[in-house]
Amino acid sequence: MNSNMERCRIVVTFGMDEEEKALLFKTMPEGASFSFLSELNDEDRKKVLQTADVLFSWNPPKELAKDEYPLLTRLRFLQLLSAGADHVPFDDIPEGVVIASNVGAYAEPMAEHVLAMVLALAKQLLKNHNKLAHGEFNQFEINKMVSGSKVAIIGFGGIGKAAAKLFRCLGCKIYAINSSGRTQEAVDFIGTLKDLDFVLKESDIAVLSIALNKRTSNLIGRHELELMKSDAILVNVARAALIDEAALFEHLVNNPHFKAGIDAWWIEPFSTGTFKMDHPFCGLPNFIGSPHNSAMVPGVIERAVESAALNVRHFIQDKPIRGIVSREQYR
Repeated sequence: MNSNMERCRIVVTFGMDEEEKALLFKTMPEGASFSFLSELNDEDRKKVLQTADVLFSWNPPKELAKDEYPLLTRLRFLQLLSAGADHVPFDDIPEGVVIASNVGAYAEPMAEHVLAMVLALAKQLLKNHNKLAHGEFNQFEINKMVSGSKVAIIGFGGIGKAAAKLFRCLGCKIYAINSSGRTQEAVDFIGTLKDLDFVLKESDIAVLSIALNKRTSNLIGRHELELMKSDAILVNVARAALIDEAALFEHLVNNPHFKAGIDAWWIEPFSTGTFKMDHPFCGLPNFIGSPHNSAMVPGVIERAVESAALNVRHFIQDKPIRGIVSREQYR
């Protein structure tokens, strides 16, 4: 956006507290104007959307009405607070608008969550806790070593790299998959999705941190699960639809030494307004779940606002921006 930077109109579509607003104001170039849709009546919403150069959004389908998208005639840039973009209604957003996700903003806490899930599953902490609660004491229950394991990280972006850093501290080997098949990080293997079967066969632990799009939907199905070691651990902190839900449940039931940790669910409030399980995962002894809260640590939203706001500033100033989303990957 190389002209009239001082007149840039930024519209925030989600609710912000005063601390988050202060971070936004501090990060933006002098002269930018701000409107907050949650504070406006219907008439004023329409006016500011018609003059918006930039939208700062978290969950556009819930923050904008269907009939408000045609008002975005001036829009040039949509910045998401979320790291993923699979929830964006791309067909409703005018062509030519640059869309960017908030890549890497939640990487460190999510990487810790990955490691916690892997360790809890490897050491069977929940299973043995429940046995103790029922009076069963088995001091000789066999657990799994994580140290020295081969870890497949499918999606080697911010989250994947942060997770790899933690696993390397345990002496693990890293088998990474990204879009280019190249990286400057210390890995034992780097490839693309064409190498998925290889890394699944080789690895003791597989971590899904890849973006959900039309290419990666149902990336892990019956075939891929059967390629994995019988005592492998699979953890998903990205999007549930990366995995075939029924295939995973069936595999866990039929392979009691195989374990899975799920943070992102197939039906959950962010996208559908409700939470529902079509299969009773939480009744399985080789499963652990969390309510898509792997990123939720004190201060994380403030840091995410600051990260996304900096990307907006760079767009306004014609500097390189992070996380540009290709619409064609989602259509």
